[in-house]
Amino acid sequence: MSSSRSQNRPVRSSKRRRRTPADASAATRDDPSPWESLHEDLLELIAWRVLAGDGDLLDYVRFRAVCPHWRSSTSCPRGRGIVDRRFHPRRWMLLPEGHGLYPGHGKLRGFVRFFNLSTGAFVRVHLPLFRDHCVLDSVDGILLLQRDHDTAIRLLHPFTGDILDFPPLETLLRYVSSKLVGDKWNYLRRIGAASINVSADQVVSLMMWSPGMVQVAFATSGEQQWRASSWYFNQIFSPLAFQGKLYIVRHELTYGEPEILQIDPPELEGMEPWLPPPTLIAKCPANTVNTSDSRFYHLVECDSEVLVIALSAGIHRKISVYRLADFMLGRRTLRVTCIGGNALFIGQRNLCVSSKAFPTVVGDTIVFHHYQQGYLAQYHLHSGTLEPASDGTIAEYAIPSPTCIIYHIYTCCFREQWNKGHIRFQGLLTINWRVKRKWRSGCMHFLASRLIHPRLITAD
Repeated sequence: MSSSRSQNRPVRSSKRRRRTPADASAATRDDPSPWESLHEDLLELIAWRVLAGDGDLLDYVRFRAVCPHWRSSTSCPRGRGIVDRRFHPRRWMLLPEGHGLYPGHGKLRGFVRFFNLSTGAFVRVHLPLFRDHCVLDSVDGILLLQRDHDTAIRLLHPFTGDILDFPPLETLLRYVSSKLVGDKWNYLRRIGAASINVSADQVVSLMMWSPGMVQVAFATSGEQQWRASSWYFNQIFSPLAFQGKLYIVRHELTYGEPEILQIDPPELEGMEPWLPPPTLIAKCPANTVNTSDSRFYHLVECDSEVLVIALSAGIHRKISVYRLADFMLGRRTLRVTCIGGNALFIGQRNLCVSSKAFPTVVGDTIVFHHYQQGYLAQYHLHSGTLEPASDGTIAEYAIPSPTCIIYHIYTCCFREQWNKGHIRFQGLLTINWRVKRKWRSGCMHFLASRLIHPRLITAD
């Protein structure tokens, strides 16, 4: 017989009351999200991981936009976009629009497009200062500009709007070789290489070289006069800016061992800033007396390391890829056959592009202008075979519109067309500014540049 206590006990229902949307919204209002209450130190650590990993500055900006707490707990890139290397828009490149639509063209209404070589993302940025500025180069995504009326050199971060001022370009005229033919400005404005370095106390220095100079120019932001290196060189090939330094290839003879030199950033301590002389860091495999087998070596950054591409000069192109780190250790026969699904575009400057971001780009290939056979070629590292990189012929420099993204990327390897909104192989090869020529002339004649500087001939 059960007790009265057990008889009076309420019977539990087998059904639970369902949670309604109203209950959920009420709970959301009453209980703060755990994501919003993350500790500031943890948020800052995650934010730096976003910058240091596969993401970039725009991913960092999106991270900060999640909520006010995340934004207040992390560093704002505006105002620090240039002086803090972590905020440099690495892998972003100004997109050449084609049809002469240069940055600042009236039809663009002040907007400029950029694309990411690793992710394939495109962004459109309003940059009205291009009304009286022209772009000369891009270093780590930072644009190197010339202001029209006084030739001042300026660094522009395209996503934060930060600007740093450097001396006028005209203060370098005295360093242009007197042996060159024609207007000195035509050589000086044709930037061959530039490198940005940020010191521990956030002093920004800029190294710059033009084909008409036998010295490297350098200055820090805010200075009024460019300085030049105390040492000279008679030729330079395939310059590469990497981690604040300049790397160049020196071909002393048609045959022999080409040398790879490293130029460190300016030394700013002491009474007067100075530029250390180049350091020999590696030698390339020797060229033979047979000129058809002669190789030109090109430097390119790929996945945070420097690769060396050996491209033969003959009609039957032979291409090999090496790591600079291996060359520095004396391992000059260790070839690279896989570059992580990337494609290397070879020109006056060289670019690494992810095939995962651009479907028409084939991974583990070298893209270059096969000058003898007149087409844009891609060399497969696995099979050692050559084939066209894109449809259409470039023999008459009349590729049809709309153009494949490959031609836009390849144009980025040639500053004299990239900065004027033209597409390589679409129209005449020799292109001058159609506007403001008084301040912007600077595209050397194609043939003259080769006659004066035969060592500057690239894969093109």
